[in-house]
Amino acid sequence: MSNTIDAIQNRNQADPKPAARGGGRSGRRVKRSQTSSAVGRPYIHRGIAPYDIMAEENLVRIEATAESILAEIGIEFRGDPDALTLWQEAGAKVDGERVRFPKGLVQEVLKTAPRQFTQHARNPANSVEIGGDNVVFSPAYGSPFVMDLDEGRRYGTIEDFRNFIKLAQSSPWLHHSGGTICEPVDVPVNKRHLDMVRAHITLSDRPFLGSVTAEDRAEDSIDMARLLFGDTFVDRNCVIMGNVNVNSPLVWDGTMTKVLRAYARANQGSILVPFILGGAMGPVTVAGAIAQAHAETLVGCALAQLERPGAPVVYGNFLSSMSLRSGSPTFGTPEPACGSLVVGQLARRQNLPLRCAGNFTTSKLPDAQAMNEGTMSMLSAVHCGANFILHSAGFLDGLLSMSYEKFMMDADFCGALHTYLDGVSVDDNALAFDAFREVGPGNHFFGCAHTLRNYETAYFDSAMADNDPFETWEEGGSRDAATRANKAWKKTLADYEAPPLDAGVADALQDYVARKKSGLEDRWY
Repeated sequence: MSNTIDAIQNRNQADPKPAARGGGRSGRRVKRSQTSSAVGRPYIHRGIAPYDIMAEENLVRIEATAESILAEIGIEFRGDPDALTLWQEAGAKVDGERVRFPKGLVQEVLKTAPRQFTQHARNPANSVEIGGDNVVFSPAYGSPFVMDLDEGRRYGTIEDFRNFIKLAQSSPWLHHSGGTICEPVDVPVNKRHLDMVRAHITLSDRPFLGSVTAEDRAEDSIDMARLLFGDTFVDRNCVIMGNVNVNSPLVWDGTMTKVLRAYARANQGSILVPFILGGAMGPVTVAGAIAQAHAETLVGCALAQLERPGAPVVYGNFLSSMSLRSGSPTFGTPEPACGSLVVGQLARRQNLPLRCAGNFTTSKLPDAQAMNEGTMSMLSAVHCGANFILHSAGFLDGLLSMSYEKFMMDADFCGALHTYLDGVSVDDNALAFDAFREVGPGNHFFGCAHTLRNYETAYFDSAMADNDPFETWEEGGSRDAATRANKAWKKTLADYEAPPLDAGVADALQDYVARKKSGLEDRWY
């Protein structure tokens, strides 16, 4: 078996041929629409600048507060003695599990972190650039429940997980396969990562995230990526990332630090994300929460550099608010959205790629509340300059539920954002002087040569919106957006075509998963 795997790896490294993009109806739509600059891109190169809202002196105050938190209060590293050793050797002050960082130490360590990097896909045409002026949309992540209009809210299964990978692969507006799109609770906890990573590799030809629930599961994820890309290629390039959360406030748990060090050791990417629920895991004031998150994130990025200088990292942030009357989390609210814009400024000052905000909502249905809150938070993500936007599609119920209908609605919104982020073109065609010459005063432009030349690409064409007259809409059944989305996801799954995968790689993955599972007793907690 090892000889077979070696041969596969050598072939992958020597002749990485792009696989044809699958995706059924959406894939065919991409092929029909290649003249549109907004369709079929592996990622977005933004044409509008991020929005800076905070003055220099206030940014300096937030940075100084974060540095004071690190120097005077410190951060606890629990359950990972090796992380404590790395910090002590780097010059930090270690007292039990509490680490305090002399001013300037973390910044010095971060000098080796890359400002931009490529995450390679098995189809090279779908590799993404993370950092700089680039934007990557990825599905939502981590929901234990799934939801649709037919069956309501229920626990997610491995079938649901595979379905969402297929929907993401089929969308021309998403760039990344994501990670734990929903928890497949019908598979044992200690084995489900094997099925999830295998599903990403076999059902999508886009980049993907690996497991972060234990160090050995992270290592399994990386080993499966090695079967696909080859050992040498993986050692030199980022092909998989882990989305790692801080246990705010001011604690890095050993499970997470061991996972991020595992990814860094293998030269793979880590997204370092505090989840600060204002009033619970951080202050209710936005500036204080940002200072805390800045400190926590920088330390995580720096730990990856201590493990392996140059390992790819993404500066992450997840600000959220809460109802102070009930203690319930709230998402898609204006304060975190505004705070995300400040976080973007801080990440740019660090010269680190950014993951921030996403399509957040506390609504329990794919309704007006869901889209209002989602639009608020998603616009904050694109305006803050986020490079990797997790939770771009499907997020519902405060991230407890992954919605089939909202996935389709959100992916369509991501399509509109492609055009929005392109900005306004100014060239001879865009200025349309020949149209003015042809049409003249008092006439319409609908049938002129310029309109006919541009009609297919002039405006974003939503697949989900209904733009018919009221009477036509009524005659068609008066279907609302969620009902249209319900029909769309079913049609997309019916039309889905898996992207081709080398049979030897598929067999090697199947053998790896079977072998790993056979050596483990099922654990359901």
